[in-house]
Amino acid sequence: MKRNLFLMYAISFFQGMVFYSSIATLYRQAAGLSVFQISLIESISLALSLVFEIPWGILADRIGYRRTMIVCNILFFISKIIFWQSQNFAGFLSERVLLAVVLSGLSGVDTSILYLSCSNRDSQRTFGIFDSCGTAGILSSAVIYLIFIGENYRTAAFLTIVSYGIAAVLSFGLREVKDAEREKPASVRHSLSILKETLLNRRLFLLIIAVSFFSEVNQTITVFFNQLQYTKAGMSVRLISGIYIFITFSGLISVFSAPLTKKLNPRFFGALLFVICSLSCLMLACTKAPLVSIFGVFLVSVSYRLMSPLGTELQNKAITTTDRATALSMNSLIGSLLAIITNLVFGKLADLDLSAAMCFGGFLCMFGMILYLISLKSFSRRQATTNQ
Repeated sequence: MKRNLFLMYAISFFQGMVFYSSIATLYRQAAGLSVFQISLIESISLALSLVFEIPWGILADRIGYRRTMIVCNILFFISKIIFWQSQNFAGFLSERVLLAVVLSGLSGVDTSILYLSCSNRDSQRTFGIFDSCGTAGILSSAVIYLIFIGENYRTAAFLTIVSYGIAAVLSFGLREVKDAEREKPASVRHSLSILKETLLNRRLFLLIIAVSFFSEVNQTITVFFNQLQYTKAGMSVRLISGIYIFITFSGLISVFSAPLTKKLNPRFFGALLFVICSLSCLMLACTKAPLVSIFGVFLVSVSYRLMSPLGTELQNKAITTTDRATALSMNSLIGSLLAIITNLVFGKLADLDLSAAMCFGGFLCMFGMILYLISLKSFSRRQATTNQ
């Protein structure tokens, strides 16, 4: 299964090459969209992801993870073509509608392929490398954008099409992992029972909420609000692109998630990352200084990159069914439901006052930390009961 791992790493790299990522918000604003409209599109996309999440999970467990990856990556490629041609709210909305189909399809499938293609004990390291490859792709595209593209936004979108086309082609080289386990395809009734099990599993349910809050804060600040923060600090577009490279480079720290978790233990390390992210949000809310703004976004990115592999492993370990893609889709469904609400709140607050939106991010991280600690405490009790 090493072939699968190398191909998944390569796919992560090329899908990380979003050449317009450093100016994603400015790109949309140049087309006439407000911050709230951008957030509204994101929330609509997430709402549609809820609709497609369970059907995709069932379908993935029926047709296999390899075929699902191929179909979704082809659609991913098409979505970038639509983005390249988008000129208004309707165009960007249509791109996110298709993206909702793609992300709900990939949800759980990519991590399932990774998890089933490696030793379970090595899964956190594998997830860390996978995340770092995506970061390396983002970093490479950001450097190219800074040196060769400048403020030519449409060229950046076109080059993104090329990288996603390569990722789609690489998907055909994957080998099926579900057939290797000789698993039976999931039924609708069984999928509903998985949803019920997820909702009743206190440890897993609270963990999903905690990690989802962390993920949304990171996504909002490092993808959208960072550019607004830098603009507030008086930075130029080219300088913002250079800073984006620095912030993206910090994402390579994902590979250190596993050794740090083993050294500090999941409970303390995870809680520490939540606190760091929360304090970083408050720092951003209280400053207009360029260096402090950069440092705040840097800490948000680093803390999430270290938390992501840990959160993914904990969720995978909590799954008992063999229909792993369906189970992870349930997890993603819950996270998407929360993201719909938080996105709208973030967008509305940002239109009124960016500092208020940053404070909201800090609150979500602190609340997420409490849920995370309760989740792991519940897991410890469960393990003790099992050992007895």
